[in-house]
Amino acid sequence: MRIGVLAVQGDFAEHADALRAAGADPVEVRLPAQLEGLAGLIIPGGESTAISKLLVNWGLLDPLKERIGSGFPVWGTCAGAIMLANDVLGKLPDQELLGGMDLTVRRNAFGRQVQSFETDLHVPAFGKEPVRAVFIRAPKIEGVGKGVDVLAELDDGTIAAARQGVLLVTTFHPELTPDTRFHSMFVQMAKAARATVKA
Repeated sequence: MRIGVLAVQGDFAEHADALRAAGADPVEVRLPAQLEGLAGLIIPGGESTAISKLLVNWGLLDPLKERIGSGFPVWGTCAGAIMLANDVLGKLPDQELLGGMDLTVRRNAFGRQVQSFETDLHVPAFGKEPVRAVFIRAPKIEGVGKGVDVLAELDDGTIAAARQGVLLVTTFHPELTPDTRFHSMFVQMAKAARATVKA
């Protein structure tokens, strides 16, 4: 199972390591041709405005939008969650988004780097064992549409993970801990999507 990791900016190497641990074959993606043959793609954390500009400069924006529109599995973490949201509060006027998920997300909602934090997060799909979640200049999901499933929330009710069909977002960084359950979830999502296409 070949899963791409967008490798234009951000912590893509850590995602690649976690994918290997989850039994997938990671592929670093920087050019449109590298999307061929992939079962899914992870958009890592980083800086959403920089990711946006690099997607445009390297000719990836439109091919990714087309794939998302045709049911290609994509997981966005932190800045990647911003890129997948249909509505972004605090977006720069010229910032391009991929969209696809019926979310309203606020950029840098938790404050600056010094206000980053870690917490244990209950994810019902994973059972009783909590996920250690690392939030670094994280966005907040401030609203979701009817087709979006909320997977995890902070103690104050802030949504930290959500899914809509074959699209997944986490506002934290699962790749920065040894816990690979979210990576395993995405690999299974990609496998299921591929099986549906073949059927």
